[in-house]
Amino acid sequence: MIIDGKALASEIESEVRERVERLGLNPGLATILVGDNPASQMYLRIKHAACGRVGIRSENVVLPVDTDEVTLIKTIRELNRREDVHAILLQLPLPGHLDPRKAMMAIAPEKDADGFHPENMGALLLGAERLVPCTPKGIIYALERLGVRIEGAEAVIVGHSNVVGKPLAAMLLNRNATVQVCHVYTKDLKEHTRDAEILVVAAGVPRLIKADMVRDGAYVFDVGINKVDGKTVGDVDFDAVKEKAAGITPVPGGVGPLTVAMLMSQTVMAAELSLERRRS
Repeated sequence: MIIDGKALASEIESEVRERVERLGLNPGLATILVGDNPASQMYLRIKHAACGRVGIRSENVVLPVDTDEVTLIKTIRELNRREDVHAILLQLPLPGHLDPRKAMMAIAPEKDADGFHPENMGALLLGAERLVPCTPKGIIYALERLGVRIEGAEAVIVGHSNVVGKPLAAMLLNRNATVQVCHVYTKDLKEHTRDAEILVVAAGVPRLIKADMVRDGAYVFDVGINKVDGKTVGDVDFDAVKEKAAGITPVPGGVGPLTVAMLMSQTVMAAELSLERRRS
């Protein structure tokens, strides 16, 4: 089965529209772009288009490529203070002279659309999930929507980034999966991946995972986005692995749309939490 990320994202967007209608206010998402990276510009266009579909008010703050750290953090803090901005997303990567960790930590935890702030990451590790990274949240949504049993499942994640690997491991553990996290230093990767009932690959290596590395009947989520001979491919050898997997996400059209849809969900969650704080 091909896991249709676009169809699942459409379902999430429908749910988000209903939540926006119930809110009685217009949720606001502010994105920040430093410089003119074409890929970042494209991703932001996709995110703002999704905002338009679900009823979220969005704005994009564009700063020059030579913006210094003081100016960037000042911009973030101004957005923190605005009541009409419920969620903030800092588009990565930043120019090399800026420290993304300092910038991310300047975002108010309650407006942290990406779920990267240490306070939100800490809550995730404690099992009190609130605003969490969007890609892992999208993968969990897909597993649950497909009826895949997570509790007790053998899950293997290839890649231990703060964006996907680490937070997804915590989310799977919170749902009582048995989790292995592999990475570039893992010896004999196949020994780990072929045991996985749930396999998530976010390594940034084109077609790293071959058919003989995948268990029959596994659910495979390919987070990789790589350019090979002008074509976009994932970290999984899709054509070979789809013959063995019970479900597999394509690239493109798999995890990407889920991630954007979850950004919409997170923005509405931030607005919902803001409304609760005002009422209490």
